[in-house]
Amino acid sequence: MGGVVHVPWYATGFRGDELEAALEQISAVSLRYGASHYTVYRNRDDRYHFIQSVEFEDKLDWERYWYGPEFTDFRTAYQGWFQIPVIYTWNDRVCEGSAATRSGPNGVRTPTPSA
Repeated sequence: MGGVVHVPWYATGFRGDELEAALEQISAVSLRYGASHYTVYRNRDDRYHFIQSVEFEDKLDWERYWYGPEFTDFRTAYQGWFQIPVIYTWNDRVCEGSAATRSGPNGVRTPTPSA
């Protein structure tokens, strides 16, 4: 199984919205390096705190993305928009699951029973 990389970002003063837009763009680039999925989360209580999450089957693909020209340019161009150091963590996927859902009364989603 692959893994998920979590990158915590913390925007500098009044740069939260700009960093959000920049993270959206650089996260999409991960797909060119073999990522299967990416997500950027923004904390509701601390609007300067972000978590970028990117899924790869191989850690080497992550490293190619992180050290590639697009991300290097990103860190250079926006270095004043986030606090450093930025330290990512690779997390091995141990298991995963999801809830199958169906619409119930009034559009409320309810779990679908297993067959």
